[in-house]
Amino acid sequence: MNAPPSEPVRLSGLAPVFDAGTRCLILGSFPSPASLAAQQYYGHKQNHFWKLLGAILDEPLFALPYAERLQHVLAHHIGIWDVYRACVRPGALDASIRAGEANDFDALFAQMPALKRLCFNGLCAAKFAPRLMRPNLETHILPSSSPAYTLPFASKLERWRAAIR
Repeated sequence: MNAPPSEPVRLSGLAPVFDAGTRCLILGSFPSPASLAAQQYYGHKQNHFWKLLGAILDEPLFALPYAERLQHVLAHHIGIWDVYRACVRPGALDASIRAGEANDFDALFAQMPALKRLCFNGLCAAKFAPRLMRPNLETHILPSSSPAYTLPFASKLERWRAAIR
């Protein structure tokens, strides 16, 4: 006798990282299983996010404890969040995201009066660009920091640096 199929697990994302001085918000899609387990943005060691941002900011972010990474990022007026607050996602690939529930961007933007730039980390997050465009916000679509996106690191860094400055 076969067991009944199990219901897909609905996952919840992480809280936003920002303060009132945030000028640039980097938006990913949804945390990977490794990130959710660690309760850290870009918690998978092979993800290029912290190395990219560290190179741009000239800070050793990848080598720092997570809490210190966040302090350094905020000191540079950069925030981090995801486009989805919750979803069903078997595995780590963005293509597997199902039943996604968007985060409340209007509420967050109201708390960030200095916000000038939205940077979307990858094409899945970039699907939200049209609905998040505002007259006073620049938007940039970045190559994914995921190791599954095989663009060479130097090419990713060049495009990230141009957008984040």
